[in-house]
Amino acid sequence: MTPHDSHAVYVISIAAELAGMHPQTLRIYERRGLVAPARTAGGKQRRYSNADIARLRRIAELADLGLNLEGIRQVMALEAQLEQMRDRLAALEASLERAAEVVARRGRADLVPLRQSVTVFGRIPGIFEEGR
Repeated sequence: MTPHDSHAVYVISIAAELAGMHPQTLRIYERRGLVAPARTAGGKQRRYSNADIARLRRIAELADLGLNLEGIRQVMALEAQLEQMRDRLAALEASLERAAEVVARRGRADLVPLRQSVTVFGRIPGIFEEGR
């Protein structure tokens, strides 16, 4: 999502037309907590962003599938959670890649082989025993 997508510029009638809905439907969705448009300085008028329009279209898709408003709310909450987890996974993968690069640059000089550590610290029961 770009900053342009979150810039609230559309009045309710234009937003409703772009989303293919009646303005009253947008008011209902706002009351039910499915969409939260920005408000003007006085708080009187709603302003919808491109992200809000996309959200309204997603709500319409789910409604066309037969979901009621509570079902739509739950699906959208799960989708938001999934997106957060994807972002978190991407950050973890990037962190792992950076760590792997550091290890590759260092080489294996700083790693102590297990058999050498046994010499220093003594035997651990169950490890390096014959017959296992």
